[in-house]
Amino acid sequence: MTDINKILIANRGEIAVRIARACHETGITSVAVFSEADRSAKHVRYADEAYEIGPAPSVESYLVIDRIIETAWQSGCQAIHPGYGFLAENPALPAACAAAGLIFIGPDSKSMALLGNKTEARKVMEKAGVPIIPGAMEPLQSEAEALAAAAETGYPVLLKAAAGGGGKGVRVVHSKEELPSAFTRAGAEALSAFGNPDVFLEKYLIEPRHVEIQILADNYGNVIHLNERECSVQRRYQKLIEESPCCMLDSAMRERMGRAAITAVKASGYTNAGTVEFLVDSSGDFYFLEVNTRLQVEHPVTEL
Repeated sequence: MTDINKILIANRGEIAVRIARACHETGITSVAVFSEADRSAKHVRYADEAYEIGPAPSVESYLVIDRIIETAWQSGCQAIHPGYGFLAENPALPAACAAAGLIFIGPDSKSMALLGNKTEARKVMEKAGVPIIPGAMEPLQSEAEALAAAAETGYPVLLKAAAGGGGKGVRVVHSKEELPSAFTRAGAEALSAFGNPDVFLEKYLIEPRHVEIQILADNYGNVIHLNERECSVQRRYQKLIEESPCCMLDSAMRERMGRAAITAVKASGYTNAGTVEFLVDSSGDFYFLEVNTRLQVEHPVTEL
């Protein structure tokens, strides 16, 4: 295995500073990248080395994979850390790292792509015995198909972008009269936000609790969980407050959810740090929601 003594941080802001600090603490040289607008940013000053990678727009700098790979090579890095945001959940970056002989500090492109597709992830979890929310297992190809799936699932239902996240491409539907327009809007928003119009359908859970499990997995099949964070306080599907431990979980349920998170990770072949998210209904049953295939923004809550 290649020794890592120099890491390129493909990000900016708070997370880039935290990664650079971790590098300093472990004796690893940190390399920052920056756009023209970020020349004086804190992460640039904090890193051991820093290189400009393009103009201010992120599509011309932080999102240009070839430029990041080239900078890593030219600066003598062995690895790239994506942080969160930008390219952190883009399977093209770990694939490019593998092709260039660089280590990507995160999951491989295959598991990242698998878990990034909500319908494919649901299939994997169902096969592995991880509870999933009732609903369609394939993207809905037409309004008629959506109506049939909703009738089978039972209203209210939730239309969701198959390639989505962050609450985009999501519509709550309470009746068959609402579904046609919601289906059209969800697909259009999914295409605009993610470049993929595929939409699927799940049962809409009324006021569920949102609980996520922090996991760590190595390349040898070893997986552990670091207990939970509750993130039920949200606005428009965006988390506002996270806390740990979750006051609603007893020790038995915490253990069951931890085991389910480990099963989910093993079933998908995921490695590195990640977060398995669940919804808990009013009866105390929990269901797989998704896996965040990166370092979670809220990971300091677990560290504390």
